[in-house]
This record gives sequence, structure tokens and C-alpha cells, in this order.
Amino acid sequence: MTALPNGIHEFLAGTDWRDAKISPLPGDASFRRYFRLANGGGTAMLMHAPPPEEDPGPFLNVARWLTGNGKRAPQILAADPAKGWILTEDFGDERVRERLEKSPQEEKRIYTAAVDVLADLHRRPPGPFSPYDMETYLREVNLLIEWYCPRVGIAADQPSWESAWKEVLEPLLERQHPGVTVLRDYHAENIMLPPDGGQGLIDFQDALVGHQAYDLVSLLQDARRDVSPEVERAMLDHYRAQANPGPEFEADYAVLGAQRNAKIVGIFTRLAERDGKPRYLALIPRVWRLMERDLRHQELAPVARWFDANIPDTVRKAEGAISL
Repeated sequence: MTALPNGIHEFLAGTDWRDAKISPLPGDASFRRYFRLANGGGTAMLMHAPPPEEDPGPFLNVARWLTGNGKRAPQILAADPAKGWILTEDFGDERVRERLEKSPQEEKRIYTAAVDVLADLHRRPPGPFSPYDMETYLREVNLLIEWYCPRVGIAADQPSWESAWKEVLEPLLERQHPGVTVLRDYHAENIMLPPDGGQGLIDFQDALVGHQAYDLVSLLQDARRDVSPEVERAMLDHYRAQANPGPEFEADYAVLGAQRNAKIVGIFTRLAERDGKPRYLALIPRVWRLMERDLRHQELAPVARWFDANIPDTVRKAEGAISL
């Protein structure tokens, strides 16, 4: 039986859920833990995001901002951020991923609704969040050379890596202003399908003000499930019809695709090496395939040349796979 965190009963004692049944739920790629509370005929979700590893404050801030701007973030029922406790409404168990595993014919309809959420969000002024700036982009792509390259025996040259990315990202940053709210992890496992309908958002605590294409990349170049090329194309067209993002939009989509996928390769390797979560290594080949596709765009030529010079064909032909 999984041990409950210290302080859980003390926190619940100040809520209407003090006598609820507590059921631990599977965790994610962080230090956060989740519990479902059952009290009579109702349920609620309890998140434990303990400092110093986690800071629940941003989750609360972004949730309230999203709710105030017409988005379905979970209602906050009680919170003690200093001790890492947040009690929210329960969206249920069904995510987009589970629905599509059961009903793949719904893929286009469900993804259209998810793109509609982004298009509406992007029509609103961005939230009071930090900018997705060059420093942040570089810190993220550096995860690949900090974690993945050593794992596969490559001593990567960081200055040339960063120089290639700066060349690619500088034009994009000019087009990014004034920016939109970027949720940063908007994909099939973070979009809930509550029993009462609609789409519920979770895992948005790292929101920044950035580029329109970023959350589309997260949604359509999903590290955890294959999105059909036909659906990806249709969703990009659907977004363009609503948002009219400009002629460079799909070039920027490719750039941010490569940037995000490089980051994810690094994160998944770190999860295995540092955090003892090797299951994420099995997802790297999919991410590598998506990144290779992005690198074929001419806007990414400096980064593509770096990969050609630094990542041997034997690794790339293996689609970036790492032995478990």
C-alpha cells in the first residue's frame, strides 16, 4: 500500500473533504503526487507539490487566470501552497489519449476542439507571465547536449550548438511579439474530457508568453502518441483560418518543433538517468523522428548542419534510441 504524505490529514481537516476516502493515482514526470478523494457521491483531486522540489504557486496563478479568461481549468477548492497542497475539482479519468485509443475515428473532431481552445486563447491579451525568451529557449535545447549526448557517448560542442540555435531563433523572436499565452505542455495526456463535456486543462503551471505555434507543436507533434499527418495538416489549416498568423507561421512551427523535440529528448534522458524513470527512453525514437522531419525545413539549416557534424549516422539511423 502506498504511504500517504505527511500532513495530508491536517490539510484536509480544514476542508469539506476531511472524511473522504483517499486513493493515490499514478504520478507524472515530476515530484508531484495526485490523489482522488471520494466523499459521499462526489470526488475531488488533491495534488501534493512539495517545496522545494515543486512550487504550487504558479499552478494556482495560471489556473485562476485561465478560468477568468473563459478556459476550463480545474476549480480550486482549497490550497496551502507553502506546504504544497492544492485541492481541485475532479475532471475524471478520461484524457484525449484514452478516448482516442477507444475511438480513433474521433481524432479529427477532438483535435479540432483542442485547436479551437488555442485559437480563442490567442485572441486574448497574453497573461501576466514571463516571456519565452532566448535564454529560455537555449536552456531547454541544452538539455539534449547535457543529458542525451553523454548517454550515447558524444562529447558535444556547446558554443557551436548555441550559436546555431541563436541564428535560427532570432528571426522567430522578432515575430513572436507581442506574444500569446503558451501553456507549454498541451497534448493528449494533458487535455481532459470531463463527464459534463468540454475539454479540461491541466499541467499548465509553466505558462509563459511566447509564440502562437508552440502549443500547436506540443499538440500535433506529440511525444506520447502518433498524430496522423492528415490530422496535423488539417489542424494547421484550421488554426490558420481562425488566427491568420502570417506567412512565416509554418516555418516557425518547424523551428519550434525542433526546439521542443530537442528539449524532450534531453528531458526523457534526464528522467532515466537522474530520476530513475527509464520508461521515458522508449518514447525517444518517436521524438527523434519528429525532430528529423522538422530539421528538413530550410529555416533550420544551421541546426541541421550541427546535427550532421556532431551526431553520427549510426545514432541518427537508430532514430535516437537509447538502450534501457
